[in-house]
Amino acid sequence: MHRVFLLIWSLFSFYYCETHAANAQKWRSRSIYQIVTDRFALSGARYNTSCDPSALRYCGGTWQGIIEHLDYIQGMGFDAIWISPPFTNVEGFTPFGEAYHGYWPQNLTSYNAHFGTVDDLKNLSASLHSRGMYLMLDVIVNHMVPPTPINTTAFSTEQASANAKNFTTGVAPFTDVSYFHEPCWIGNYSNRTEVEQCWLGNETMPWADVNTEDAGVAGMLSQWISEVISDIGVDGLRLSTVKYVSKDFWQTFVNRVGVFTMGEVLSNSTNHTSPYTEVMDAVLDYPTWFKLVSAFASPQGNLSSVVDIVIDSQKSYESGAFMTGAFLENHDQPRFGAITNDSALRANAMLWPFIYDGIPVLYYVGQEQGFSGGEVPNNHEPLWRTGYNTSHPYYKMITSLNLARKAATSSGDYFLTTPMKFFRGADGHTLAVSKPPMLSLLTNTGQNFSSFVHWNVTQSVFRGREQLVDVLTCRVHLSAENGGVDIVSIDGMPKVWFPCRRNNCEVEPLLTDASTYVCVQVLMPVSVVKGTPELCPEVRSNHVIRNVDYSISWALIVVFLSLGLTASFP
Repeated sequence: MHRVFLLIWSLFSFYYCETHAANAQKWRSRSIYQIVTDRFALSGARYNTSCDPSALRYCGGTWQGIIEHLDYIQGMGFDAIWISPPFTNVEGFTPFGEAYHGYWPQNLTSYNAHFGTVDDLKNLSASLHSRGMYLMLDVIVNHMVPPTPINTTAFSTEQASANAKNFTTGVAPFTDVSYFHEPCWIGNYSNRTEVEQCWLGNETMPWADVNTEDAGVAGMLSQWISEVISDIGVDGLRLSTVKYVSKDFWQTFVNRVGVFTMGEVLSNSTNHTSPYTEVMDAVLDYPTWFKLVSAFASPQGNLSSVVDIVIDSQKSYESGAFMTGAFLENHDQPRFGAITNDSALRANAMLWPFIYDGIPVLYYVGQEQGFSGGEVPNNHEPLWRTGYNTSHPYYKMITSLNLARKAATSSGDYFLTTPMKFFRGADGHTLAVSKPPMLSLLTNTGQNFSSFVHWNVTQSVFRGREQLVDVLTCRVHLSAENGGVDIVSIDGMPKVWFPCRRNNCEVEPLLTDASTYVCVQVLMPVSVVKGTPELCPEVRSNHVIRNVDYSISWALIVVFLSLGLTASFP
């Protein structure tokens, strides 16, 4: 009878996944807003409620709060959210604080009451789907956190067997120690067996390592998450602590769950990361992140190192860089604003995920509001204190970048399948990135650079004398006779451009060639922009408003400077 039930369940799961689940190709065109549930939104308009990240305690964010602020997220152009692990965690104040973040699971069969009820989570899923948005859950299968304090020696199979009547792991569904690896601490991170089978944490707060090599355990985990996906209505999974679990497990697990999976492989090496791209749909692009942060942290950063790592990932990952999550900030790393307060450097770095081959991921609470918290927990600030300000320049910039990316995706230029191409500036401080129909011009000179930044892309990236629009300032520019571009910036800000390719395009350029002194620019064909009603409405009329609206311009936050630097791109 049990076998019959399992067969029926397997057939149901297969049918559900085949007919309802959002697969990797559907996620490819999405952009993801990452949420730490406890810090995004309270239920009700309680914007003045205090929350001290350094206190390491729950602050009250809920799934209902997220529902009430979906307009804020969707208004930025995001069509998917990734939320904290939703399952019951360790209760009380541990030696490392409360489990407000969700990464200390204790019971996988119940949901975290601090975030709301299971019906609240289902309502969140339904609310997202009614808007055409996706839900991604963060899940941990590597470890469970038993009630503290525990004696790790007593947790061993031998000791537990000797005291079978008096010992329980205190976690669910893995109530017996046989479901876990024998206690040991990772001492050598180059030893794969040690990394995959020893415990994280320490004697003060040990994380019991689940024996995912055991077929029975693997089957329990697959069935558990399949039920969660079906019951809640989940479209994708973010897989935590991927490198601490064997690739064999991940391959089986991913094949069984039937939804999109994106794994966290914390490594600065594409060689280490690449094998995981063969066993799951996507990975968070940590190797590029390490180089990106370093390159734009100061004018001394190395832009070529970013190019080199991207080219490496394009060659070595299973699907190139297309099936990666591109990000600048997340809950585990210091915010970029804590690394530099230079507005030009921040703008250039923030641009990156939206012009990249992979899927853009924006870190929830505050990247769009200019938050600058440093190491954990200071980067877990509450968003409600901002009042969900939709007028912040970063919010407006991200909105325009999402709109531009959507316009590029629907342009017919195969944006999602064309790899980025790079043109390095000879000066070492400038970089042009071509991903048709988009051209992005980046620099790490910073806002205090006392010279012009001059991009002279001599190769043909557009049609000759083609009308281009900067989708962030809505200014218009003409390409050169050969389809190259020659543009100057006086503020160290990035630029992204699109062209016009229709006979009825009657847009006249505002300023052309090297006299175009503008702020953040994303160059695209005007015809592409015309297909997106919310983006640069003045460009869709038969003339261009000559008094440009700088409400989304970095002129709000950057002082214009002078003098000149030229970089040519052969």
